[in-house]
Amino acid sequence: MTAVQETPAVTPPEPGSVKDAVVDYVERVRGGDVGALPAVLGLVVLTAVFAGLRGTKFTNAFNVANLVHQAAPVMVIAMGLVFVLLLGEIDLSAGYTAGTGAAVMGIVLTRHHQPWYVAVLAGLAVGAVIGALIGVMVSRLGIPSFVVTLAAFLGLQGVLLKLVGDGGSIRVADQRLVDLNNANLPIWAGWVLAAVVVGGYAFVSLTKATTRRKDGLTADAVSVVLAKIAVIALLLGLTTLYLSRERSRNALVTSIKGVPQVIVLLLLLLVGLNFLLGRTAFGRHVYAVGGNQEAARRAGINVPRVKLLCFVISSTLAAVGGFLLASYNNSVSPTTGGSDTLLYAVGAAVIGGTSLFGGKGKIMDPVLGSLVIAMIINGMGLLQQPASVVYMVTGGVLLLAASVDATSRRKAASTGRV
Repeated sequence: MTAVQETPAVTPPEPGSVKDAVVDYVERVRGGDVGALPAVLGLVVLTAVFAGLRGTKFTNAFNVANLVHQAAPVMVIAMGLVFVLLLGEIDLSAGYTAGTGAAVMGIVLTRHHQPWYVAVLAGLAVGAVIGALIGVMVSRLGIPSFVVTLAAFLGLQGVLLKLVGDGGSIRVADQRLVDLNNANLPIWAGWVLAAVVVGGYAFVSLTKATTRRKDGLTADAVSVVLAKIAVIALLLGLTTLYLSRERSRNALVTSIKGVPQVIVLLLLLLVGLNFLLGRTAFGRHVYAVGGNQEAARRAGINVPRVKLLCFVISSTLAAVGGFLLASYNNSVSPTTGGSDTLLYAVGAAVIGGTSLFGGKGKIMDPVLGSLVIAMIINGMGLLQQPASVVYMVTGGVLLLAASVDATSRRKAASTGRV
């Protein structure tokens, strides 16, 4: 009788130490997988430069909180653009979609005297409809997204002007909407928020590592996960402590302290959209279509539907960005979402690490990229530099980011990491 030979169980490789993780990361960077590293280095360099040139005028708590308020609208619009850029497409209408959504919200709120939540839903619906129309023309009719969204850019500029009126404005008077991108959380709420973020990150990271090891897959060592948690906790703790300081120039009249309220919205969007892209079938389909559209189609993915949904998501988030612009300015004007908003949003995504070629990018990218752009604008303003210099520096940073993306892609292809 022939004995049945048992197949040995597959043992996952032992996770390495923190040092091994650092070495592995360096090797991935050398192989072309730079991720968000350029944006992080940019933030460090800009902070050091502007802090050295302007001292406490740049690093004081008032200016740090103001950076968040300035960056938030562009950050949200750029989060939506990530979905479109992952497909290798472009949405040139996002800026004026933001303005149109904000204008509809303002009209429903002030002229029709509806509650704030009805006005917000109306603005979101407008954004979704705009995205659906663009998505249908791109995915079903096959018109290039550049042409469709350029036409939408021009058309929505006219729609916004019609809604607001030439030289007019729509005042946003509801205090809850004004507070959205102006108010601060109570001190205790800021610390609770930091604790929830650290606790949630720790739970997800440890659970993921444990599950992967049980499934026989490679996973970070516990020491590596704990090191990441410690870094996140330290950064969030120091930021919360810093923003909890009094930053009013006249505290006896008005007290200004606490974490900006808009951070709650940004965190909710960051977590929700990151889950959508990283943990759902739809997210995997987005990356597949962006990586190789024909291969995705042959694999059974409904490519037109994926494109349609991505444009809907992009335009809906653009409307949210418009709400933040209206909140920050307390009004909607014909220029809301216009001027440099679109350029900064696209630049934020690319500077953060999202590829213009499709298939590569994360929701965290525009968060870092928006902060880089906001720092440049803010720091240059403190240095009293003219707008011409600000534009040239911002353009140079964007060009550098695009060059890094193209170079890293070639390097990754040559090393077999793509």
